[in-house]
Amino acid sequence: MGDDEARSWIRGDETAKQMLSRVLKDRAFLLIPPLHRVPLRAGNVVEITGASTSAKTQILIQAAISCILPKTWNGIHYGGLGKLVLFLDLDCRFDVLRLSQMLKHRLLQANWLGNGAWWQLEESNVKSCKSAEEKTKTVFDEELYASCMKRFLYVRCYDSLELLSSLKYFTVLQTLHYRIQQQEACGSQVGVLMIDSIGAFHWTDRLSSSLALETHNRKSLSLTNVVETIVQELKKLLLVHSLVVLATKGTIYEEKYPANENNRKVSSNDHFSGNVASKAQQPPFREFMPSSWQAFVTHKIIIRKSADYQSLQTGQQNLLAYSLEWLQPQLSRIDRFIVDDSGIVIVS
Repeated sequence: MGDDEARSWIRGDETAKQMLSRVLKDRAFLLIPPLHRVPLRAGNVVEITGASTSAKTQILIQAAISCILPKTWNGIHYGGLGKLVLFLDLDCRFDVLRLSQMLKHRLLQANWLGNGAWWQLEESNVKSCKSAEEKTKTVFDEELYASCMKRFLYVRCYDSLELLSSLKYFTVLQTLHYRIQQQEACGSQVGVLMIDSIGAFHWTDRLSSSLALETHNRKSLSLTNVVETIVQELKKLLLVHSLVVLATKGTIYEEKYPANENNRKVSSNDHFSGNVASKAQQPPFREFMPSSWQAFVTHKIIIRKSADYQSLQTGQQNLLAYSLEWLQPQLSRIDRFIVDDSGIVIVS
């Protein structure tokens, strides 16, 4: 019996064609700006931290559009991944009309420019459609729009227990698994799981952490236990589906960097004393999520409001600019972007 098991193990359980298909399916991919600096693989968990109204949800929407769009459609290159997006709305403020608006704009830009890589062009070219009448001359494909929206699966949760129920019993692990299997049967695979925002129930859970359940044979309802269970259920989901997790998180306290964000100055004394390495390991905000969530995260991004940006198109409108910095892995470059009707535009 032992010899048979050894021979079976040596023979393997997949062909070279099956192995290549599996490896190529899970290869690294790049999302569009501002999440384009680091290639992401299945199993990566990206935490996007920033204060309220710092365009975190806008980043999720733009990444979702990049995921649900196909690579090509009827000879037009859109540059998408053609995969499903699972969106868990914990803030309960998601605007589906904003998603629809940005998706239609992306389709219009792809048809108008003749390719889908509109974000790689200069800002003056991206905004070359000056008037609304000129934009409406290009008609996007309604069938493509409908198929993209079908790839966006939305779930709203009002508290941590409902999130746990969705993950463990109803929506994700059963209902969404069934919906995912139906979509995968049609050629679509799940690509990104989005959580907006992971710390939405922190204060209510913290307030109730001192309350114990009536039955003593169960765990007490504490913040740590709830987050640990959420992380466990997310890990189970990652085992079933090859996807990337994007989670936003608000800040309680955030340190301010100097105005010159692209060239932060460090004194020579810090280099000799080793303070640079120690400061790099400390996040520029007060961490409030339990250690189980911190250990689960593989990539970290922080977003800050920056100086107002003078619009190049009108010369009059001031658009609020934001800076995006990668903390893990730590990158030296800091991107600045604005948010307008079309979505996120990198300005420097």
